[in-house]
Amino acid sequence: MGNYLSNAFRWSETVGPWEERPGHFNDVWGYWTDDGLGFFEFLQLAEDLGACPVWVVNDGASRNEQVPSATIAAFVKDVVDGIEFARGDPGTSWGSVRAAMGHPEPFQLNYISMGNQECSMHYYKENYRKFYSAIKASYPDIKIISSCDRSTISPVEPADLYDVHVYTSSGDMFSKSSMFDSTPRGGPKAIVSEYAVTGNDAGRGTLVAALAEAAFLIGLERNSDAVEMASCAPLFVNDNDRRWSPDAIVFNSWQHYGCPNYWMLHFFKESSGASLHPSTIQVSNYNQLVASAITWQNSKDGNTYLKIKVLNFGNKAIDLSISITGLENEIQTFGSVKTVLTSGSLRDENSFQQPDKISSCS
Repeated sequence: MGNYLSNAFRWSETVGPWEERPGHFNDVWGYWTDDGLGFFEFLQLAEDLGACPVWVVNDGASRNEQVPSATIAAFVKDVVDGIEFARGDPGTSWGSVRAAMGHPEPFQLNYISMGNQECSMHYYKENYRKFYSAIKASYPDIKIISSCDRSTISPVEPADLYDVHVYTSSGDMFSKSSMFDSTPRGGPKAIVSEYAVTGNDAGRGTLVAALAEAAFLIGLERNSDAVEMASCAPLFVNDNDRRWSPDAIVFNSWQHYGCPNYWMLHFFKESSGASLHPSTIQVSNYNQLVASAITWQNSKDGNTYLKIKVLNFGNKAIDLSISITGLENEIQTFGSVKTVLTSGSLRDENSFQQPDKISSCS
């Protein structure tokens, strides 16, 4: 959400020939963008990565302005047109624009988030209902994400998912591994669209920040019946224009490196679509451990593998046992691999000079 609607990201002005895009001013972070990386390119990036795009739409709100419900129709139409651009048949008005850009096949756009951190704004809920009705009328399969928390969602205020943002210290992030343990099941699931350790112990991407975020993600994995997905924030940063720390991937014009939290995410790369198994850590008088267990099928060899993740947030080595239920009777442990993310100091960071100072090693 920007400061003024006049500087909003308008998707239709970011498609078509690059030289014809007017660009816009990012009034939150204070720079001009030519929108060479526009709506089309973001959809391409998600497709190339095999990732799931989530479009956070311009719902007529900024920090200083908001469109009243009586005049929100143009913004609603703009979003529906944007979905047509992404998913419409090449014979449709906006689908033909996408096809002319070299992508006649529709993109897999299945998630729409209504604004960003706007639930408390005066017109948000009434405007939200108008967007919701219009999108569902044409695209009933699209999952719509509300900026409001779970307690506000009802048949009158419907939502498929609700958005959660978590920015906190490493110690508190570790404690939030149990954040969704008591969430009632059966209603809309959460999408944790922004999470990061911030503050003094985050630095520019420290090991302790990555470990705390790992604990949090293990908690989300264990509560995957209440949480649909999560994404770290931000993913990229240009080293010549740092506006936020930490970030997962740092780059400049000719080199790049992954921060510890980037390498930490490698431990979760098989989690999507895997089977979660209840697990219990058996250790006395120590509350600095979290763990999860999944089985996943390797598409390359067709075999099913067991993956156990254990995080020790404390300052000493621990002998422990883990009980896992729901497994097949025979498990081959021969050839098992242990992969570790650690370093000499909790405050260690990666850099262009030492890009792999902290990375996962087997």
